[in-house]
Amino acid sequence: MRTNLQINARRLWESLMTTARFGGTEKGGIRRLALSDEDKQVRDWFKAECEALGCTVTADEVGNMFATRAGRDNRLPPIAMGSHLDTQPTGGKFDGALGVLAALEVMRTLHEQDYETNAPIEIVNWTNEEGSRFPPAMLASGVFAGVFPPEYAYERTDRDGITFLEALERISYRGPAKAGDHKLSAMFELHIEQGPILENEKKMIGVVTGVQGMRWYEITINGEDAHTGATPMYLRKNALLGAAQIIEAVDAIGQKHQPGVATVGLIENKPNSRNVVPGEVFLTVDLRHPDETALNDMESELRSALECTMSALKLAYEEKKIWGSPAVKFAPELIDFVRDAATKSGFAMRDMVSGAGHDAAYVARVAPTTMIFVPCEGGLSHNEAEATSSEECAAGAQVLLDAVIACDQSLAK
Repeated sequence: MRTNLQINARRLWESLMTTARFGGTEKGGIRRLALSDEDKQVRDWFKAECEALGCTVTADEVGNMFATRAGRDNRLPPIAMGSHLDTQPTGGKFDGALGVLAALEVMRTLHEQDYETNAPIEIVNWTNEEGSRFPPAMLASGVFAGVFPPEYAYERTDRDGITFLEALERISYRGPAKAGDHKLSAMFELHIEQGPILENEKKMIGVVTGVQGMRWYEITINGEDAHTGATPMYLRKNALLGAAQIIEAVDAIGQKHQPGVATVGLIENKPNSRNVVPGEVFLTVDLRHPDETALNDMESELRSALECTMSALKLAYEEKKIWGSPAVKFAPELIDFVRDAATKSGFAMRDMVSGAGHDAAYVARVAPTTMIFVPCEGGLSHNEAEATSSEECAAGAQVLLDAVIACDQSLAK
C-alpha cells in the first residue's frame, strides 16, 4: 500500500488566498463572523469543492458541516480532520481556515491518487468556534460533544439581539441531523500556533498534547451618570473608574499565576459621552491555566477583587461566569501518529500544550483527538496581520495527511 503521498503546496496556498476574499478586509485580514453572509459564502464554496471530489456533504442541527469520502469499510466511523471557517471581527487568513483547507488538500490528494482508505475520511467545519458573535467559543462543537444542549446554542444572541437560530436558518445551514449522533473514529485538527514558541525555537511542527483550561466571565458595573463639571470628585459613582481598577487587578492575577494568563478583552462604556461621568460599564474577563487548581485560585482572586473594589467605590456590580472548558489531554495513540509523521518528513518538532481554545478540546470528550501546530509570524493571531508561510502550511498539511493514513492503517489492523 502506498504511503508516500504528497500534498500540493501551491494548491493549498491558492485555496487559502481564495477563501480569504470572503470577508476580506482592506488591511489584508478577514471579517467572517459566524453565520454571517460571508460565512455562508465560504460554506457554499467549501461544499462545492468537496462535492467535486465525490464527497457527501451534510450539516447537523447547529450547522456543523461534514464532508465524507467513503472507505472500504463504511461501517467504521470516519476519521475526521477539520477546524473552523469563522473569524474574529479583525481576524487573519489562517486561524481556523488552515485546518479546514489543509484537510481539503488531504482529501484532494487522496482523490487524485485514487487512494482508498479502510475507514471513511471526513472534513469537519465546526460552527462558531470563535464565539466573537455568539459567545461562548467552540459553541457548536460543544453541542456535538454534549457539553451544551442545542437549545442553549439557539438562544445565544449577538450584540444586535439576533439569535444563533435566526442567523443559522437565515443562511440555510441548519441540518436535520442531531448533533452528536455523528460518531468519529478519531479527529485531527491542524492549526497555527497563535503564539511565538515554534518560531522562536525554529521548530516546524508542534505536537499538541492538550489544551489548557479556560473560563469566561461577563461583568456589569453600575454607578451613576452625572455631569462632569457639576459633580465633585468625592460624590461621584464612576463605573469606568471601577472598571479600570478591575482591569489592573485582572492583569495582576495573570502575572501572579504564570504560565496562566488573564485578560480583559471587551469593554463598553455608557453613556460614553465626554462630559458625563460613566454610569455603567460592561466588560469581559478571560482566565486560562493548564492546571485546574490554579484556575480556581485565579477565579477566587477575581471575585475578591470585584467585591473589594466595588465596595470601596460605592458601585454595584453583576458577575456571570458564562463559560468554562477544563484542561484537556489528547489521545496518546494519535499524538504518536503525529510525531511519526513529522519524523517521516524530517520536520523539527516539539511537544506543547495549546494556550488557545479549539474545537478539539470538546471533541476529545467523545472521540480520540489531537492537534498539529505550525508557526505563525511573531506569534500574532486574532489580527489582520496574522501571517504563516506557504512552506509552513504545507508542512502541517503533509503531517496531517501522513498521520491520518497511519491512523487508518491502524484501524485496518
